[in-house]
Amino acid sequence: MLFTKNIVESFKIDPILTYTEILHQVLFSVSEIRVKKHIDKGKLLVRERIQYLLDRDSSFVELSPLAAYGMYENNHPSAGIITGLGYVSGNLVMIIANDATVKGGTYVKETIKKHLRALEIASNLSLPCIYLVDSGGIFLPRQAEVFADKEHFGRIFFLQSRLSAMSIPQIAIVMGSCTAGGAYIPAMSDEVIIVKNQGSIFLAGPPLVKAATGEETNTEDLGGAQVHAAISGVADYIANDDYDALDICKKIFDAMPSAVCSPLLNKFKSETNPSILDALVSLHENAALPMNNIIKAVCDENSFVPFKEQYGTTILTGMASIQGFKCGIIANNGILFSESALKAVHFIELCSHRKVPIIFLHNITGFMVGKEFEHKGIAKDGAKLVHAVANTNVPKITLIVGNSYGAGNYAMAGRAYNPDFLFIWPNAQIAVMGANQADFVMNSVNNKSSEAARNTIKDNYAKESQALYSTANLWDDGIILPSQSRDVLAFSLSAVSNKKINAPSFGIYRM
Repeated sequence: MLFTKNIVESFKIDPILTYTEILHQVLFSVSEIRVKKHIDKGKLLVRERIQYLLDRDSSFVELSPLAAYGMYENNHPSAGIITGLGYVSGNLVMIIANDATVKGGTYVKETIKKHLRALEIASNLSLPCIYLVDSGGIFLPRQAEVFADKEHFGRIFFLQSRLSAMSIPQIAIVMGSCTAGGAYIPAMSDEVIIVKNQGSIFLAGPPLVKAATGEETNTEDLGGAQVHAAISGVADYIANDDYDALDICKKIFDAMPSAVCSPLLNKFKSETNPSILDALVSLHENAALPMNNIIKAVCDENSFVPFKEQYGTTILTGMASIQGFKCGIIANNGILFSESALKAVHFIELCSHRKVPIIFLHNITGFMVGKEFEHKGIAKDGAKLVHAVANTNVPKITLIVGNSYGAGNYAMAGRAYNPDFLFIWPNAQIAVMGANQADFVMNSVNNKSSEAARNTIKDNYAKESQALYSTANLWDDGIILPSQSRDVLAFSLSAVSNKKINAPSFGIYRM
């Protein structure tokens, strides 16, 4: 990976400025030649397509825009695919859009992982999917990394089948090439729009057809719009251009009932302005982030009602609302002791029975260690919290605002615990333990290591703990600025509001 020591150091000095500079670099990193070639074909750029498709007053919560950053010599910005949530004709939808200016919209490992994560969210939350298809399929030089395994390219079609069985609408707009396995994306959708003289669908393009059968053909005769709308029946609507195709999609959604409430971004105010959170990150080390101040900036004014305020004070729990959406808050306020773990379990039980989504505000170095705490049963109390997080029936939304180390990551609904959304701040640190602690442990195990070797290991460890590394590998759903947290959390709560919640199997047990 291409993370230089300078990037790692700049994240330590000013994580917000470094993140915004890198994001800008990625969003505008495609060569002018490729962009011009794309536009000369009469096509809109991928983010222009999304912007035109969305309702005028809709935000777009883009997922993992820095996926694959630092990989493939940075030739796959955003992993060549844009995914995210927005409103189309009043319906909250998942949009999955190929970026044909990035290697023809082909798929590397991170592209597939990003596509699958979007489908997973849509499945969990019963969100309709819109596919803006403009892709050459698998990136052939990396085919061994993306073809045959369980979470490889074929998983896309498996999940499309499952979405269909769940009656979740899927609309595909073929706006360019749709080749090989990628041809199944529209073929497995409910309705297909294809742009004439631009969109094409075929299992093998003209060169491969000639090589396999000797047949001479061209793109339009083989799989163009007229072929699929009038002969094969693969497409249902022909559009004149990108704008027309997107307008047809909007009309399809006009006829669908809206099931998810839009967040009321201007109706409610927080106690403190969310913009202060950016400065907060610059002023405080992660370990010292004032969680009460963060809660005041993300929750509606006077809505946070603390639960067990005097007990287990290294974790904060309470009911609240964000832009009018009810939620439970679990926020780290120090290291996890037995008391704080048991307090969180009790609160999770309450949320589970009342069917209230839980937001985990996550800044944790881990559980307390030492003879006294082992004797008191910190392991079994921590296990109770892990059980509760894993088995709660309500939606989970995780925001990592600082450290995320060791078993604390698991207990606070890290990626392995299937949160419906997981976002991180630019200053986040995610690892088994902190770099200094890891250096001490490794040196204790092998005290013959040279200073140079120790520094190399420590530098690598620090690099791999960065938010940038996490998001490049899609361990999260994207880095967000602290000042964006309130709106992103509100949008996430609106998205989970349609999720079916089953009643718990057990009552509420005091720990």
